[in-house]
Amino acid sequence: MSSAWRCSSATRGEARPTPSGQKIIAQARRVLAESELIKDLAREGKDELVGALRIGAIYTIAPYLLPHLVPVLRAKAPRMPLVIEENFTAMLLRQLRDNELDLAVLALPVDLDGLNAWPIYDEPFVVLLSPGHRWGREKSIPAKRLAEEQLLLLGAGHCFREQVIAACPKCVEQDADAPRPMTGSSLETIRHMVASGLGISVVPKSSMDNRGKDTDAIARPFTPPAPSRRVALIWRKTYPRTAAVRAVRDAILGSGLSGVEKLRQEDPLS
Repeated sequence: MSSAWRCSSATRGEARPTPSGQKIIAQARRVLAESELIKDLAREGKDELVGALRIGAIYTIAPYLLPHLVPVLRAKAPRMPLVIEENFTAMLLRQLRDNELDLAVLALPVDLDGLNAWPIYDEPFVVLLSPGHRWGREKSIPAKRLAEEQLLLLGAGHCFREQVIAACPKCVEQDADAPRPMTGSSLETIRHMVASGLGISVVPKSSMDNRGKDTDAIARPFTPPAPSRRVALIWRKTYPRTAAVRAVRDAILGSGLSGVEKLRQEDPLS
């Protein structure tokens, strides 16, 4: 029997792939899927902007970017509908590598083994406060002061949580005199918790600048240097629809997304 397979002792005669065999099978599936995609492009007259595009985005980007991206992309590529996946960074990277997604919008850094990255924009973080909070009159907030208050963070698995902790390591230290961070399931849930007076939080600026006007929470900038993140398009190096990648990138840059500094970096596909 091939070293890629082994018999299961639990079920007589059943053969299961070994860990190395599973990797071989996964790679074979990716190759076959890419091959079929190339055939589809050939049948459609080589128009890479025809056919569904499977795009993923992390939870802290999708709700604020997509309302701006979709209309612009629809106008640029009306025959390229989007299949959208919202998930954690680790899951989206796995889906990219397994050919379950074509593109993903992620915050750097990520493991780029077998993948390309095209930085799209930089985004600062802001401090989220309840109306009437004692910091409401401050022009900016030093990151080290976050440890003075009850901090609300996203749960485990969110890369944004780790970025906030990196900006204020003392916020999660086991100090008996400091309040322990609390968690929320989404930025919107955390916003409501902050608005109720439970504590403060840190959010990406786009989550405040790209939503309806209200007075349930207020944002204040960090004292420079402010923590921030770089957001990029990620795709497989073997992905053949390069025109679709460019179309998404151009749509983001041409959208009305605010609160970010859009980047005009050199085209890695040229």
